[in-house]
Amino acid sequence: MLTGGISRFHDSLAKDPTLRSIDQMWNANPLREVVPVDWAEIARALRIVWTRSLNKPTTALALADLNQDLWRSALDAWQEAGQHWLALAGLSSTDGAAPATKDKRFAAPEWHTNPAYRTLQQIYLLASDWLLQQGDVEGMDEAEQQRINFHLRQFVDAMSPALILLSNPVALRKAIETGGTSIAAGAANLIADLQAGRLSMVDTEAFAPGRNLALTPGKVVHRNHLMELIQYAPTTPRVHKTPLLILPPWINKYYILDMQPKNSLVRYLVEQGFTVFLVSWKNPDASMDEIGVEDYMDLGPLEASDVVCEITGSPTLNAMGYCIGGTLLTMTLAVLAAKGDKRFNSASFMVSLQDFSRVGDTAVFMDEPGIDLIEQQMMERGYLDSREMANMFNLLRSNDLIWANVVNNYLMGSKPPAFDLLYWNSDGTRMARAAHSWYLCNTYVENNLIEPGKVTLKGEAIDLGRIRQDTYAVGADKDHIVPWDAAWRITQLFGGNVRFVRASSGHIAGIINPPGGKGTYWTLETSNASAGSPEEWLQHATRHEGSWWPDWTAWLSARSGRKGPPPRMGSAKYPPVQDAPGTYVLEQ
Repeated sequence: MLTGGISRFHDSLAKDPTLRSIDQMWNANPLREVVPVDWAEIARALRIVWTRSLNKPTTALALADLNQDLWRSALDAWQEAGQHWLALAGLSSTDGAAPATKDKRFAAPEWHTNPAYRTLQQIYLLASDWLLQQGDVEGMDEAEQQRINFHLRQFVDAMSPALILLSNPVALRKAIETGGTSIAAGAANLIADLQAGRLSMVDTEAFAPGRNLALTPGKVVHRNHLMELIQYAPTTPRVHKTPLLILPPWINKYYILDMQPKNSLVRYLVEQGFTVFLVSWKNPDASMDEIGVEDYMDLGPLEASDVVCEITGSPTLNAMGYCIGGTLLTMTLAVLAAKGDKRFNSASFMVSLQDFSRVGDTAVFMDEPGIDLIEQQMMERGYLDSREMANMFNLLRSNDLIWANVVNNYLMGSKPPAFDLLYWNSDGTRMARAAHSWYLCNTYVENNLIEPGKVTLKGEAIDLGRIRQDTYAVGADKDHIVPWDAAWRITQLFGGNVRFVRASSGHIAGIINPPGGKGTYWTLETSNASAGSPEEWLQHATRHEGSWWPDWTAWLSARSGRKGPPPRMGSAKYPPVQDAPGTYVLEQ
């Protein structure tokens, strides 16, 4: 009877009126724009875990173990405090200092020196670990398992005692020190964010492209209604003959690749003697709803490559695609391969997907209801609002990008920090409806790109195996958007030689990692064909300390021809239009 009841309960979860009510109430709540947590999905995940636990005979034992761990943790905390107090009184040589935690939420000393706060912290962490363990259910569909675990983590993060004023010792101390003005300032920050319809993550007045970001000197040498093409000024007396074209993602502003001089990949490439061109995408509006993926190919890499070759006089060029820009480059190379067009000499891919069978936590948002919601929003507006994309990516790192700002802005009453990467992260772009709809359908939903002949673009049935250019690809080991082992799949899909590199850190920090900073990377010096799986590749790979940038530029130099005098900026056919960073990157 119990098994049958649980089965019927699972069948009714999707139609649960309570869950629908929670979802409707939360979506009507103005806080939804500030903290984009889906409480209906969280409630659903909790109820599924609860009903599943009724079938598990080990649940009672697990609860008993958790209870025992909670009592032991509390006793340890008070015992350590007692030893510390005795040491202060000179009655003990033991200082009773609690070990520091790596969790940034509990970095303040009060979380470790005060037994009450230490007990609270330990209870929260133990209960969180226990709940997340209950989300691992045998026999459950992998996609459903991933969705449940994701929303359980969202719940656990949202329940942190650091998010409540009365249980956050740092916020309480500041409130006392400021006579309550920090609380008033936090309320003012909340009201301002509600009026703006977003969570403030960064001081928006501290940065601006062309003022202290995107500073590498260059000229806009071509513009169409979808992109501006920037040519960067040489800084060396001699440059490689074969130019480099960079395709950034159209879901973000390009200047992630040209931040401040100290961490600008573009500046670094120019200093190594490369002639660099870069596409700056226009921020679409409702008038561009019919722009499709073939338009992005025609007006992006294809038209840009014609301009680059005309300006430089080189019959070929190299290309680099970052994230979704790499997916666009893949499709372009496949079309050109079918046509026998060999204008691209080599290709580089940074945290880019071709095989979408594994897409990390973004899969949670790409189920059928999620895609339907995105389609509905795009049909209503003619584009996908940048805030929708931002909310999705912020939830993937909710502790760093959401809850840390909730504490800083509302509990502490502080202004958002001035941080260049966060500024870029908040400077989002819209998605053209037709192009984004095609992209979602053929990648996340159906994963058509890896099936030879399944996709037809510009009259050609594409086959990634026909792409035979020398290829350099990078995956990042902590990437939550493009898992490194998914990025590795390019070594099996392309028909040419592929050098794959695994970088440390995540989707952004793994790529924006200039020499002289922290970081490691892994390479496999033997043929990638000998590695049948990413695990086997990593087992035989060599670890290196430092940035992978010099490894890439050495590989790129070998495929960029001899050095000679740099080409002029623009040409008679394509004269410079204006200084970099151009106009499109400034559009909001």
